[in-house]
Amino acid sequence: MKIHPSKDIVGSRSKLLAGRKIAMGICGSVGSVKSPELARALMREGAEVFVFMTEAAQKLISPSLMEWATGNSVVTELTGAIEHVAMGRGGPDSADLILIAPATANTISKMALGIDDTPVTTLATTAIGARIPVVVVPAMHGSMFNHPAVIENLKKLEAMGVTVVQPEEAEGKAKFPPNDVVVEAVISLLAKKDLAGKRILVTAGPTRSYMDAIRYLTNSSSGKMGFAFAREAMTRGGEVVLVTGATEVSLPNCPTIKVTTTEELLDAVVTELRSKKYDLLIMAAAPLDFSISKKSEEKISSDAPVELSLKPLPKIAREARSASSDLFIIGFKAEYGLQTEDLKLRAQTRLHDSGMDLIVANDLSKPSAGFESETNEVYVLDQSGLVSHIPLSAKRDVASKVLDLYLARRGS
Repeated sequence: MKIHPSKDIVGSRSKLLAGRKIAMGICGSVGSVKSPELARALMREGAEVFVFMTEAAQKLISPSLMEWATGNSVVTELTGAIEHVAMGRGGPDSADLILIAPATANTISKMALGIDDTPVTTLATTAIGARIPVVVVPAMHGSMFNHPAVIENLKKLEAMGVTVVQPEEAEGKAKFPPNDVVVEAVISLLAKKDLAGKRILVTAGPTRSYMDAIRYLTNSSSGKMGFAFAREAMTRGGEVVLVTGATEVSLPNCPTIKVTTTEELLDAVVTELRSKKYDLLIMAAAPLDFSISKKSEEKISSDAPVELSLKPLPKIAREARSASSDLFIIGFKAEYGLQTEDLKLRAQTRLHDSGMDLIVANDLSKPSAGFESETNEVYVLDQSGLVSHIPLSAKRDVASKVLDLYLARRGS
């Protein structure tokens, strides 16, 4: 069987939706211009996407465009193949989730009342009745979105178990939200909730040590690995608190403590552990191991050589272990340009010295596995030695596999 060339991107970003089928309904909103890239964003996470379109949607974007985007035939009318049942009934060969994106006021209201007069509304009714996940992404003019009947119908859909991804309200419009917001909603609905009831503290990003009011020592950590852990843990039902240094990434809806220095990071972690009961600490931050002994109160002149005295800082893992004896700790060991056996040996030594339960080691010199990359390759070790080698993968996939190892050890 030949594979459509457009499917060569499936799983290219992560495997979070591997093996999942998404039936995507497209309605007659100008937001439909984002539908092709949304479909491909889902495919890059591993999903197979099948499209249903209303007649109004076909006047805005071509079914041929969506067939190109997904590599699958597009349903523009219901036939004797009863496409809505095939995709919306649940069970084998059915879609795992129905995504109506964009959803117009017309379609939202019909869905709320069980009216089936388009391929999209008929698919939605079938899926709601079959109790498979349904997501709607409203996109319309602001006055339509704020119409009392539309507001009430969205509430009715939520009462039926439908997930509503809120649009971005700007310029008098209820605009289609960023694709990554929609993709994350889909991932969250389909994810296993095996971290429900777990309280998890995650550290991320770099720290700084100031030499004067404006200059500082730091490293190039982007925080992406720590944020991947926090996002994955939240998706799987964990109650997450994030402690982060200066980063350009953020995680909406996650309680976040922002710090600058290693001392502040240490204080935040110890304070959290002493004030609340945590099950898991993930130390994905890249804190400085030393600080400048004395910060200049004035801007240091660049006209003469500068000598800096550095002092070592306490190891956060040791302090965390002292603060909570039964806490499960996952730490990190980043090295540069080592042979694999030397990397694992250094990680093992750090593990024994720190009181960690698992340590994740990586070599920053490897292509696409450094601080600022979207991917990583790691070795996971426990007190006995190597547990797992995770080959080059999206950082979110790495986080997922490491959390699986944690749960295996906790018997969850």
